[in-house]
Amino acid sequence: MSETHIVVGVALEERCLTLEELASACAVEAEWIAERVGEGLLPVASAKREEWRFTSTVLRRVQRMRAIERDFEAVPELAALVADLLDQLDELRARLRREGLD
Repeated sequence: MSETHIVVGVALEERCLTLEELASACAVEAEWIAERVGEGLLPVASAKREEWRFTSTVLRRVQRMRAIERDFEAVPELAALVADLLDQLDELRARLRREGLD
């Protein structure tokens, strides 16, 4: 007999933030974010700055990058790399939990 797992949850609405909302939520200047977008460290779907929208995933990335830059005096490129590695680590841990291997 196979084991069946039922997962019950609530879908969260994916609300996109404007540049100003993201800057406010992360306690940084909008220009700080714009510089990292210009360097290719943060994803945007539009070339026009006034059309930029950011997901909760980007919000978490900006918070991590800001903390890494501040706490370790890291350059933006290094902070982005560490944020990528932390995201991958989070994904692997979630995968282990789903498989019951945590």
